[in-house]
Amino acid sequence: MGRISNFLSIFSYVVSVTSGTIYDGRVPYSASSAALDTSTGPFLTAVKGQNESASYYSEFLGHSALPTSLWNERGRPSEQVISIKIDNTSVFVPGGGPPQYGFRRTELIAQKNGNSTAVDEEMEIGTTVFHFSIKADPERPLNYSHEYQIVFIEPSDGTHVFGIQLGSPFTNPTSQLPAKNAHSFKVLDHALNVRFTTPFVPLVWHNFAIAVDWQNRTLTVSYSIEGFPTRVVTPTVGNPTVTAGTVGDFHFGLPLVNPQDSTVDQGDVVHHGIQEGTTEGLFYSGVFVDKGGQSS
Repeated sequence: MGRISNFLSIFSYVVSVTSGTIYDGRVPYSASSAALDTSTGPFLTAVKGQNESASYYSEFLGHSALPTSLWNERGRPSEQVISIKIDNTSVFVPGGGPPQYGFRRTELIAQKNGNSTAVDEEMEIGTTVFHFSIKADPERPLNYSHEYQIVFIEPSDGTHVFGIQLGSPFTNPTSQLPAKNAHSFKVLDHALNVRFTTPFVPLVWHNFAIAVDWQNRTLTVSYSIEGFPTRVVTPTVGNPTVTAGTVGDFHFGLPLVNPQDSTVDQGDVVHHGIQEGTTEGLFYSGVFVDKGGQSS
């Protein structure tokens, strides 16, 4: 089988600032997907396949899909679902570098006043809580023989402060696929220890709130489904291997080994591998970041 790392990612769609809220990614019904094509406002959309528009890969679904009811206002939804997909065209070509054939990437990167660095700096102080809800896209099912890195915060060193994983973890050589726990979310710390796991049940929203204490280097995981309030599901645990980091993007990933590659190339997840030609995706809603667990 081929080795693929497919990345779709969203970060915060900044539509309002309320008490305690750093970013609010709950996309209002007034927002249009066309804004994604110009990289204006709160989203930088440069990381995608080179031959299609940003709105080909990412879309706001309007009233055609219901978001998580966790953040409904007076019992009614106030945000759009965000659909993000990857397909065979999702090969990113970074400036000055070769095409990343090992990955399939679609990313929406947070920016303020055209500056994504300023966003990162706001999120590295004290304790910040990353809220997001994930649901299966019934028209673009996942292949659980792949590894999906659903959500992570990536400092400049390329590691992950925390990550949420689905599917079968990448191994070289490839292990038996799919892995036993492929259909479950795995919340990972910086050292890749599994801190929480729960089945990825289709047709329901899965709500997460991950608290990151940047000074004391700890993580706390909260979780719920549908409209139920999130509840702490792990004690606060140390995350000592992480250094002072910055905030990255929300990603999906599908790495597999291509047995036709050389031994060296099989270990180069970024630049080598084959694409199996499928279109895969997920739905997001309830995306925002707040200070110290204050919810808005």
